[in-house]
Amino acid sequence: MGTWDSGPLDNDTAADWCRELHDAPAAERTAMVRTALTVVIGHDADTYLDDDFAVEAIAAAAVIAAQLPDGPRLDSPYAPDFIHAGGGLDVPDGLPSLALLALDRIDGANSALPGLWEDGYPTVLERRRPIRAALERAAGSSPG
Repeated sequence: MGTWDSGPLDNDTAADWCRELHDAPAAERTAMVRTALTVVIGHDADTYLDDDFAVEAIAAAAVIAAQLPDGPRLDSPYAPDFIHAGGGLDVPDGLPSLALLALDRIDGANSALPGLWEDGYPTVLERRRPIRAALERAAGSSPG
């Protein structure tokens, strides 16, 4: 994974995933986001979580958060072009909670990503804080 900064889209895998999301038919984008999250959640704590799965789920969480009221803007040039053009993504109830579960799994045991960053992981988490905060607000206000 080529990484150039600590933001949620600042690596080759996330940038490629965002390009694929942009290229997907609009009606399929929410399912694509959900899949990126469920792949990560499907790895229980005893199963090693590959960094490629992790960064795709982080990108998906960032896209969701950007669609929420008061969510952080996705100003990265690697964000899906449809978002830069003012487009959006349907965020059904439950998707923010799913994103939070994925982030928890990524930051937990037996996950490649924290180890790749070593001492720099607190910076990664700090950059992700606005994403998590928007997801938490939405998850707290959604039913179920």
